[in-house]
Amino acid sequence: MAYNLLKGKKGIIFGALDNKSIAWKVAEKAHAEGAKFTLSNTLTALRFGQLDTLAEKTGSLVIPADATNVDDLNNVFEKSMEELGGKVDFVLHSIGMSLNVRKKRVYNELDYNFLNKTLDISSISFHKMLQVAYKMDAINRWGSVLALSYIAAQRTLYGYNDMADAKALLESIARSFGYIYGREKKIRVNTISQSPTYTTAGSGVKGMNALMDFTERMSPLGNADADECANYCIILFSDLTRKITMQNLFHDGGFSSMGMSLRAMKMYNRSLDGDLDIE
Repeated sequence: MAYNLLKGKKGIIFGALDNKSIAWKVAEKAHAEGAKFTLSNTLTALRFGQLDTLAEKTGSLVIPADATNVDDLNNVFEKSMEELGGKVDFVLHSIGMSLNVRKKRVYNELDYNFLNKTLDISSISFHKMLQVAYKMDAINRWGSVLALSYIAAQRTLYGYNDMADAKALLESIARSFGYIYGREKKIRVNTISQSPTYTTAGSGVKGMNALMDFTERMSPLGNADADECANYCIILFSDLTRKITMQNLFHDGGFSSMGMSLRAMKMYNRSLDGDLDIE
């Protein structure tokens, strides 16, 4: 069901790859809610993904860009404003990649060149995006900028590796830039800390199946899926959330507030040799 929450609004969505992507789901929901927007991803992603299909479905222009390249980002915002007829109202940053994770290098054996790329792609690109938009005055007053994060920014999760550092930096950028953008232009900047989600990128995290089972057992509402995350993004793009900024907003079924659940404890007890009993 659509509510016209984004009727008349314009935006840019970075990072959609295929129909497993959260950014893809956000684009579908934004289209259904009345928004017009452009789509952007790298040339490699365009070759191996399905972005043309999404563009056709939503009537959107695809603008190739390397989000770590300031000239490319300038081009995205310039062409988006030309295509959409003015400033935008929302921007989604759904970008993340770690070569250390891909190459299975554990955290105490990081390749620092890979680490630099992880930080540049997964978090510094967010600062570059915000800085370009700020200098171009490309976002309307009361606009909304979102980036997707994960609880590993605050807590150690086995296998998440240097992406945890990247997410911590991402959230810090949202706070620091959010203050300036809010103070000077009344623009909101937030991050969403999403449940582990079976996206193309997420499936590359070591032990993803076990992690998702654990968080499902720990979360009183269960894991939030990509469709549900997209719904949350739409609300944060809308005028209903004008005074929410500089926040890291957990969208994880309550996992972030849990220590131990009954379901998780029962599973843990099965592996014990003793006779600890839980009522």
